[in-house]
Amino acid sequence: MSGASFAVPAATRRGPRAACGAGRGLEGGIPMATGLLKGLGVTFQEMFRPKVTTKYPDEPYVFPNRLRGIQKLYVEKCIVCHQCANICPTQCITIKEKPKTDPAQKKKELAVFDINFEICILCDLCTEVCPTEAIVMTSNVELAETSRADLHKDLPWLEANNTNVREVNKP
Repeated sequence: MSGASFAVPAATRRGPRAACGAGRGLEGGIPMATGLLKGLGVTFQEMFRPKVTTKYPDEPYVFPNRLRGIQKLYVEKCIVCHQCANICPTQCITIKEKPKTDPAQKKKELAVFDINFEICILCDLCTEVCPTEAIVMTSNVELAETSRADLHKDLPWLEANNTNVREVNKP
């Protein structure tokens, strides 16, 4: 191996600055200038196109009708079947029924219905499986809170949530 010689690339023979193109002078300057002018032309054309952004929250954004937002609960329709809690992939729904005081009463009464929006992925499975359409999705997506504990919504909050209920889901 004493007589082996290795070829050195031409770019490294001229020095490290020549390999990256620095110090070339005006070589390749014309293609660079045309590329720059094309980019400026595109920017200039885009300046006069209509804007697609809205000035939120001053101008509310109109969401599509099938948007999956926060749930609304109709307590009078709920039969406490637990199907929504069972199908939930994140197990964020908690349901408990009131104990029956009258044995002749067949209908179960809802005592607790909580949704933990900290882990809810708004997948719409709970509304699709509900046989009485007691839980429906709204188009409301504004759920910003200052603490994580405020993301645990209970029965009175879900019942009072009338913001942007879809027209197809209104009773």
